[in-house]
Amino acid sequence: MVTIRLFRQGKKNQPFYRIVVTDKRKKRQGKYIEAIGFYNPLKEPAEIKIDHQKLKFWKERGANLSDGLKKLL
Repeated sequence: MVTIRLFRQGKKNQPFYRIVVTDKRKKRQGKYIEAIGFYNPLKEPAEIKIDHQKLKFWKERGANLSDGLKKLL
């Protein structure tokens, strides 16, 4: 099963997230299939950028959004 979720990066107390397509059974920080965007919660207002064509492509093929990503979108 494929899922679209957040992949945490950055330093301690300075989070930065990539929005990635990955197998649901993989670890949160494991290998991913494709990066389709990013989320930076430290900027004011929070910065989020997603390639909507890739998001649509993966959703058409049955990928599910994670709960955290649903809240952002």
